[in-house]
Amino acid sequence: MRVTAAKLALAPVLIAQGMALRRHALRLPEAAGPRRGEAGDGPPLRLLIVGDSSAAGVGARDQRAALAGRLAAELGTTHRVTWRLIARTGATTADTLARLSTTQPEPFDIAVTALGVNDVTRSVPLARWCAHQVALRMLLTERFGVSHVIASGLPPMGDFPALPQPLRWVVGASARRLDLGLARETAQDPRWSHARFAITLAPDLMAEDGFHPGPAGYALWARMLAPSIRAALPTATATR
Repeated sequence: MRVTAAKLALAPVLIAQGMALRRHALRLPEAAGPRRGEAGDGPPLRLLIVGDSSAAGVGARDQRAALAGRLAAELGTTHRVTWRLIARTGATTADTLARLSTTQPEPFDIAVTALGVNDVTRSVPLARWCAHQVALRMLLTERFGVSHVIASGLPPMGDFPALPQPLRWVVGASARRLDLGLARETAQDPRWSHARFAITLAPDLMAEDGFHPGPAGYALWARMLAPSIRAALPTATATR
């Protein structure tokens, strides 16, 4: 309620700041390079990564330095990883659902989702966000054979250098609210895990746009997610 009241009270300022940000924000490209590959040696692991611009690697020059490449390298120390990336700048959870519904399916063991920033910036209500996340988990299970979904928590958007105050405070509070909702949903399903975004977004971890991770940020993010993926592996491989 406090965030809603603040949005209403600050609406003229927030609208003006949002419009100025869209006009003047530095727009970086998605990371170049293949969106599927293999890495490492050991027991097989089929990994699907889906998400928005952060999953697509905006802020890194190529996929090797972005989330997908860093995850493949991290997991490749213990497994033979076959991975695929399906991600697009600006994607909300609803957009991703629509895209995956028409994507040629193939089987995976684990899926990692990196979504929510665009749901926040588009003011998607909490109940709708949770419903879309549940639908996404079901689609990944039924269409892609995924045995376990790792939902990466929303980043602390209140720390994004690109956002001015008070927009930064409002966006940060909204991101925390959606992330808490996501954590509650995942706690109800043993095939679904919430990996809290436990990284302090220091300037040296951010890209020059002040909105996305840089290569060092992607490396830490992958290192943060890898234990959750490995913990889910016994369940995933047992149902293969």
